[in-house]
This record gives sequence, structure tokens and C-alpha cells, in this order.
Amino acid sequence: MEKMRMETLDMVSENIKKIENLFPNCITETVDENGKPKKAINFELLRQMLSSDVIEGNEAYEFTWVGKKAAIVEANKPIRKTLRPCLEESVNWDKTENLYIEGDNLEVLKLLQESYLGKVKMIYIDPPYNTGNDFIYRDDFKMDQDDYDEQTGNIGEEGEHLFKNSDSNGRFHSDWCSMLFARLMIARNILSENGVIFVSIDEHEVDNCLKILDEVFGRTNRVGVIIIKSNPRGSMSIGELANLHEYLIVYCKEALNGKIIGHKLTESMTDEYKFKDEFGSYRLLGLRMRGGFWRRSERPNLYFPIFINPKTGLISLEHNKTYTEKALPVQPTTMEDGTWRWSKEKVESNYQLLLGKKVNRNGKDVWDVFQKDYLEREGERRTKAKSIWEDAEINYQNGTAEIKSLFRCSVFDYSKPVFLLKKAIEMVGMDNDDIVMDFFSGSATTAHAVIQQNVEDGIKRKFIMVQLPERCDENSDAFKAGFNNICEIGKERIRRAGAKIKEEKPLITQDLDVGFRVFKLDDSNMNDVYYSANEYKQDMLSLMESNVKEDRADLDLLFGCLLEWGLPLSLPYTSEKIENCTVHTYNDGDLIACFDENVPESVIKTIAKRKPLRAVFRDSSFESSPSKINLTEIFKMLAPDTRVKVI
Repeated sequence: MEKMRMETLDMVSENIKKIENLFPNCITETVDENGKPKKAINFELLRQMLSSDVIEGNEAYEFTWVGKKAAIVEANKPIRKTLRPCLEESVNWDKTENLYIEGDNLEVLKLLQESYLGKVKMIYIDPPYNTGNDFIYRDDFKMDQDDYDEQTGNIGEEGEHLFKNSDSNGRFHSDWCSMLFARLMIARNILSENGVIFVSIDEHEVDNCLKILDEVFGRTNRVGVIIIKSNPRGSMSIGELANLHEYLIVYCKEALNGKIIGHKLTESMTDEYKFKDEFGSYRLLGLRMRGGFWRRSERPNLYFPIFINPKTGLISLEHNKTYTEKALPVQPTTMEDGTWRWSKEKVESNYQLLLGKKVNRNGKDVWDVFQKDYLEREGERRTKAKSIWEDAEINYQNGTAEIKSLFRCSVFDYSKPVFLLKKAIEMVGMDNDDIVMDFFSGSATTAHAVIQQNVEDGIKRKFIMVQLPERCDENSDAFKAGFNNICEIGKERIRRAGAKIKEEKPLITQDLDVGFRVFKLDDSNMNDVYYSANEYKQDMLSLMESNVKEDRADLDLLFGCLLEWGLPLSLPYTSEKIENCTVHTYNDGDLIACFDENVPESVIKTIAKRKPLRAVFRDSSFESSPSKINLTEIFKMLAPDTRVKVI
């Protein structure tokens, strides 16, 4: 019978399989640390397979740092961890589809990547800015000064330092790059094909951040860098310049599929649509090309006369008794020949959208052609997102004010304003049930923004927040207010923000999901014997009475199985008693589990008759090996398509 792994996938092995499918001749064999054979890649041959020229030497254009290879290894390394449900800290556990997860985000991302592979529409992160303060993510690839000096050659043969390595030198940048790189590698797997990722950053690491994102997502998938006017008065604390801004970097998973839809028109924009006809409100846009490639010499096929009926303003490409007035795309100040924006073919098929008008140019009345640009002819009009955001509401002081209004004191420093997150969420085209993730959740501004934006546009987005439970300083306002760590602040912020929104708009928020399921990262549900039973001798059988740790409940085991089987953690489930056995049914039969011991055959048959897609039992659910064989036969007979596993 198949056994649950109860650990994350070995991504190195998975990636080797993918390469084997594409380039089987590049697969070779080596041995692992125990002397057992394993597949490996002939990298030199793979490089040659991907080049049309002969590969010589080792030079290549690349962005690297000390610890980069270790970061890749760390990102791909499997872990034996789990997410344990915490019902008592959740809100509307049975109904909500939102998640709040406590734990190191690298490990949490590893656990989530099977259940949420390609399912997250938008990711927003506000990682540490690496301003010189210690950051909390102490991964395996973090190194001390001696390790760094040795790898970079900063130590001579006699052990002396070749130069003084100050705090501004590469070790600190390397630590930061490794920390972000490993997490983004996994985040890309989680992002949907039409998904978008936003990264907030300042001048300390913006250049390195862009290089890392280029490598992980590809330069062609960079949407752009938005300047955020976060401090209109300017920061006076450091440097020779008073910084007014930070950056918001935007990438698509795949540029061709990316769903960037921009923003709703402002009131001043809609005021431009001051004309009306039977099709609705419209504005007039000149048909003459402005900006680049406007000269006739550059695009001669776009220079042609358009004829106008002087009584109606209707246009034609033919000159006759009705269409008597001629318009040409002439640059008004220099009188140079220019071009139209549309070809003859497009003009001919869109006559109804064009209008001729007499205008005054350089003191002369001349005829010109305009396009009727309708406000809502093809659905809601939107405008491209701008590369500079300087709305008054985007001032980061508003983030602090929002926290104070909810908590009556400043329990979190440097929280981003909800307006910033809403503006980012709005520019990504989303549908009901699309997921927004933030794995540097902080005070949970992103969750607050998702709930608020759902109210404003009626789309039912879901959120996943991930945050390390970093302890609050005992001298901080947060600690004095009763919060021991950042996660407690984030969860309470969502509770208060959700309650406030529902109180302010009770009529339109009756079905609004303001809840969240809380999960906490922990060691595996399984004892060590589960992973290495063959290493235990006969006289150690007393240690093998149970594969499962004593403090783990049924729900711990259920959600651990969901993670391995790649099922989302937000779906509904029921628990019921069948002949004194507890049976859990997840999402109406995606999975049925029973973790009781000595499960009778009649219960197994009842489960099998429901024909679930998956079924899980404990190894100790069966008295003997014949009982396990009998289980297999029952499912073969009653539910042949059900996958059955044991833990």
C-alpha cells in the first residue's frame, strides 16, 4: 500500500525529471552520500544543447553573489514540517476561505507550493529593506564574516585579512540577496500563468532586487517600476538628499498572459467625455499621430487625404459632391507632412467612429479628423497605471494613522497604507475566488486592503497572509498593549478592520468574508521512525508503537495530508461518527480520512461506497497485514479510482 511522504517534494529531483523529458541525453548517474545510485545532470552537455555555438570557457553574463548556489539548494531542499490548524485564533473557521499562516515564509512557501501551484493571481511583498539593521530570516545559507571572507578570497594564505570588510561590503548584500532569491524561486511556482507580483523596496536594494526578479521571472516579464511618493516632506534622517519616494516593482509570471488592467478613470478624466450621441458619452481624440513616428517619411502608408461632408462632419476616403473638404495629417506648427494613427483599411471599417471638424491653426481655419472615444462602449473604461503614484492618500503616514485608528495606539511602525495596496490590487484583473498572497505580511495591510476592495468592486477575492511570529520589543507600545509578536497584531488588525467595515456598510457586507483560518508552522506530525523504519532493530519495537506524535489531533493529520496531496487549505469539510469511528470528508469527497485505530471492515466499506478521489488511514488502523490487503481489495471492488494511502 502506498505510504504518504509527509515531507515536501525534493525539487531537485523534480527539476531533473523535467530536464530528462526535454534532454534525455543530458542525464547521467552518480551516487549519493550513502553510496546509492541517483540521477544527475551533465551540465556541460546541457549548456551545449542550449547553444547554437561551440561552448568554450566559463565566462557568461550573470548576476551572482556569495551564497547564491546555497540559496538555490535551500529553496529546493525538502523539509519535514507541517501546518497545524488553530481554530481558537481563527475567525469563521467553517465558512471563511482566507488563510493566516504563522511561520518562516521560506518553509511555509515550500509547504504550500503543491496545494497552490499556479493558483495565486497576485503576490505583494514588502521584504526587509536591508538598511543595515539585522533582519530576522536566518536561513541556512546565511554566513558569518569568516565564511564570507574565505569564499571571497578576503583571507590570505597565512590567515590575514587582505582588506577591512566594513558593514557596507558585500556580505550584507549577499545575505539579503540569498534570502529574497530563495523565496521568489518558490513564489514563482505559486503564481498563476496570468499572475502579477509587486515588490515594495527603497534605494538600498532596488538595483539588486531588479536583477533578482529579472533572473527569477525573466526580463521580458518586467512590467515596470512605479515611483511611490511616500513622504511628501522628505526624509531628513539619513543621507544628503531628503528622500520623498520608494519603489513598487511589478512583474508578470508570463507577459503575454499578464492581467494588468490599469485603474478606473478619475472624475477629472470622465469629465473629458462631454459629448453624447445614441451610443453614449464620448470625447474627441485627434486622428493625427503625435509623438514618435509621426513624419510622412517614416510611415508613408499612413499619409493620405480624408474627405469631409461640411454639413454633417461625416468622412469618406473618396472625394465627391458630398464629401468636398480635404483633411491631411499636417504638423500644425512646422507644416510638415505627418501621418494618421489609423491605416486606410481601419478608417474605412470605422467610418462611424470618425468626425470631421473645422479648427483654427496658426490663425487659419482648417479641417481636421477626430476619433469618437466612447466612455463605456466596450465595458468599463480604465486608464493605464502610471509610473508615478503621488496621491495624497498614498503618504505612508496614513498607514500609521490607520493602525492608530484601529488600536488606539501605535502598535506597528512603518505599516503601508491600505490605499497603496488597493491601488495595486485594482490594477490586476481579478475574478471571484482569485487569491492575493503576502508572505511578508507584517501588520496585515494586504488582508485589510483585499477586504476593503472586495466591498468597493464586489469581487470576492481571497487572501493568504504569511508572517514570522517575530517577538515585539518589551519596551514597545505593542508589547505594552498586550501583543507578544507581530502575528498577534496582524490577526487582530484583520478582526478589527473586518468588524469596522461590516459596521460601516451593513447592507452590502452581509456576505463579505472577513474571516480567516489560522495555521501555525510546526515540526512534522510523524515520529522519526516514520521516515527511517528500516533503521530500527527488533529490540527497539517499543519505540514504534505509533508513527504519529502524541500531541497531534485528527485535524493536524487531515491538513497535513491535504498539503501533501496538493489540496487547498480553505475548502469546507465535515466530521462524522460511523460506528464510533471519526470520519472526515473534505470538500465533498476530494478526500476522506479516518485516523482511528482498528477500523472495522464495515466502516471501510462505507467510505469506499462514497467513491472519494482520495482516502487516507493510519497505519495502525489495521490489526495486521491481511487487514491492509483486505482494505486494498475492498477499494478495488467498490471504488477502483480512489487513491488510498496510509500514514
